[in-house]
Amino acid sequence: MKDYVNEYTFKNTIRSRRPHNFTWGNLSHLYNYLINLEKDCGIELDFDPIGICCEFSEYDDLRHFQDEYGEEYETLEDIEYNTTVIIGDGESFIIQQF
Repeated sequence: MKDYVNEYTFKNTIRSRRPHNFTWGNLSHLYNYLINLEKDCGIELDFDPIGICCEFSEYDDLRHFQDEYGEEYETLEDIEYNTTVIIGDGESFIIQQF
């Protein structure tokens, strides 16, 4: 990220501004995804905590996701066909909004 942000700062900043958007553990998965995206694409991302919270959402499980997007998404693979899915802790996962 353009301003170097370590994982602890990333997690603390997002949790302080949007405490209910992501669990502490799944913020690690999101941080690692974004760091790997930077490396893979060769670009530096701006650290925009509010933008991240608008662009990504965490779901406890598939049923929670289906409540918002519909039951036509029967598996995580169905969701991955439409967007990025970041596997979280337990049954939880994060998606890039679509």
